[in-house]
Amino acid sequence: MKRASLRLLHFQFQKFYPKSSISVFSQDFSCQFSSLPSIDEHNNNNPSNPNSRSCSRTHSLVFSSKRRHSLNNPSQNLSTLVDPRQPSSQLSSRQRKLKERSQLVDDFEAAKTSDEMIKAFQEMEAILDDKELGLACLKIGLKLDEEGQYPEKVIDYANKALKILDENGHDNDLSLPLAMNLQLLGSASYTLSRFSESLGYLNRANRILKKLEETIDDDGFEIKHVLHAVHLNLANTKNAMGRREDAISDLKICLEIKEMTLDKDSRELGNAYRDMSEAYVALLNFKEALPYCIKATEIHKVELGTNSVEVAHDRRLLGVIYTGLEQHEKALEQNQLSQKVLKNWGLTSELLRAEIDSANMQIALGKFDEAINTLKGVVLQTDKESEDRAMIFVSMAKALCNQDKFSEAKRCLQMACGILEKKERLSPLEVSEAYMEISMQYETINEFETAISLLKKAQMMLEKIPQEQHSVGSASARIGWLLLLTGKVQESIPYLEDAVERLKENFGSRHFGVGYVYNNLGAAYLELDRPQSAAQVFALAKDIMDISLGPHHVDSIEACQNLSKAYSAMRSYTLAINFQEKAIDAWRGHGPSACDELKEAERVLQELKVKACGEFEEQKVLPAHPVRRRSSRSGVLVD
Repeated sequence: MKRASLRLLHFQFQKFYPKSSISVFSQDFSCQFSSLPSIDEHNNNNPSNPNSRSCSRTHSLVFSSKRRHSLNNPSQNLSTLVDPRQPSSQLSSRQRKLKERSQLVDDFEAAKTSDEMIKAFQEMEAILDDKELGLACLKIGLKLDEEGQYPEKVIDYANKALKILDENGHDNDLSLPLAMNLQLLGSASYTLSRFSESLGYLNRANRILKKLEETIDDDGFEIKHVLHAVHLNLANTKNAMGRREDAISDLKICLEIKEMTLDKDSRELGNAYRDMSEAYVALLNFKEALPYCIKATEIHKVELGTNSVEVAHDRRLLGVIYTGLEQHEKALEQNQLSQKVLKNWGLTSELLRAEIDSANMQIALGKFDEAINTLKGVVLQTDKESEDRAMIFVSMAKALCNQDKFSEAKRCLQMACGILEKKERLSPLEVSEAYMEISMQYETINEFETAISLLKKAQMMLEKIPQEQHSVGSASARIGWLLLLTGKVQESIPYLEDAVERLKENFGSRHFGVGYVYNNLGAAYLELDRPQSAAQVFALAKDIMDISLGPHHVDSIEACQNLSKAYSAMRSYTLAINFQEKAIDAWRGHGPSACDELKEAERVLQELKVKACGEFEEQKVLPAHPVRRRSSRSGVLVD
């Protein structure tokens, strides 16, 4: 994960230490926000700061000159200043102590590694007061986090700093270091997969920074940098916990901060728009993803040129988005433009994947022979045991299935599985995704048992990857559907119920994917003669479909008809007729293309009306029973 820069502490150390004390502004520390301008750059663009200059080489986060000051310190009185040329034997005891302190702090400042820093810290620990000790521990924690090797050590030093900073919570000057320390704890906890702890630290850091923003007089530029790190960490943590929908709001805040701090045509802002687009693609929300990707492409074309690698990456993502929107011609156009650039730059591996994508787009357009020829050309560029070759065989099988060449397709799938089995330990995520794709092909050729087996295998592998719980939910949904399809209704229900919970957690309760699973779960309940349970989940499915797809979408109409079936099974014919009539109105909106569906819906409506009449007649011939009512005073039933 990205980390808060060590340089952010420069101002804080200068405030609490004399001139010779610890600074965190050393050049060897890289900046968390390499993509954001430095404060100096920010001020350089502001006419009111004519004396500030750019630091474009490092883009390091530093503070404006008005904040670079030290607290008044007795050690800085003229009577106590130490002349470095004066021999130690001529110095007073007080001056010797100051010189020793100065040397220890210089050693700490000069440290290039965390080991050197810790050694210097141990030698000077006894001479530091509480505030200095807390800030020094924070600096060591940041350095360890930057090196990325010892998250447990990071937490040890950050906890020491937290205890001290919390005890001095009344000191407003320590609010920013406290927020940075909490962000550091959140980052280290994430690395150790302690996601709940990470969320707690990061949420607290966010609250502190929001309060700081409300109290400052200037634009709060340095606070925005830490806030960016906090929200980026929050997004990563929420994604790892499966809360992908929640993570979007944090990524939006990150983007807003970059929009405020970066030039409108900067490459980094283009990258940020592309990141936002990719986040929506991960949610299968291609409509929201499209404008962000278009913005990224426009910026990169202006800044880097049409034939740049960044534009090629943007175009490839556009191809994925257009495929998701079922605009396959546009998808293929973007893919081919991307391929030209990748070829010119000699990016062989990326070009190969783009060619596989191109074949899949050709399949979607029904150009099966073209797709097969593309794949035959690409397969020669791959190693015999590579994952890329396995995916080429999967795409080849897809094209062959569409040509009804099932035996050839099956051979391709078997070869793909043979390669992937050897890669399960090395690349569990890629292999599990491939198994899910292969299972769909087996489903196409009606080999459902093999499809279910592969899905269960993929599910077991994905269970061990915290960030892939949404994929576990998708696997559960498909296993449940296939079990339902093959008549194993009772067995399907736990998988479908598990899928609903996982997908709601990852994509939100109103995602269309959740609606599809509810539809299948309702069908299972109806098969088991549980019409009330079926009606409940069909109603949820209909609400979701109406919102996410619109009431006239084919799947929304199906959900409406399913709800009618459930009410019919409960003998609630009035409600059943009501929903069937809504379905008929929706089918009429499709015109001649839905003629058969409309006829069938009207036939079902007539049947419901007949049943409703029969129910009414049956009620008329039933013997009358005296009405029993409850006495309002005694509560006793009376005739």
